[in-house]
Amino acid sequence: MHVITRKRLNEFAVTHPETRSALAHWYALVRKARFANFVHLRQTFPQADQVGKFTVFDIGGNKVRLIAALHYNRNKIYIRHVLTHEEYDRGNWKR
Repeated sequence: MHVITRKRLNEFAVTHPETRSALAHWYALVRKARFANFVHLRQTFPQADQVGKFTVFDIGGNKVRLIAALHYNRNKIYIRHVLTHEEYDRGNWKR
């Protein structure tokens, strides 16, 4: 899949360096994949959830939440937010 934009991953990793390898692993898996639908995505990422129109990935042992919009028909994933678990629980990303 084409990931738009990796910059958000890099920015998050600068402020949370302990997440760098987990984010890099997620990115490598997503770049190589072509997901037909959410069911297919869950075969690779069983912890992923649908929250409204977004897909939420638990990364790094549930330390990081990545919120993305997936367009399966165009093979694109748009990263909307990369948050700590605590930031995600506050719910500000939903606005």
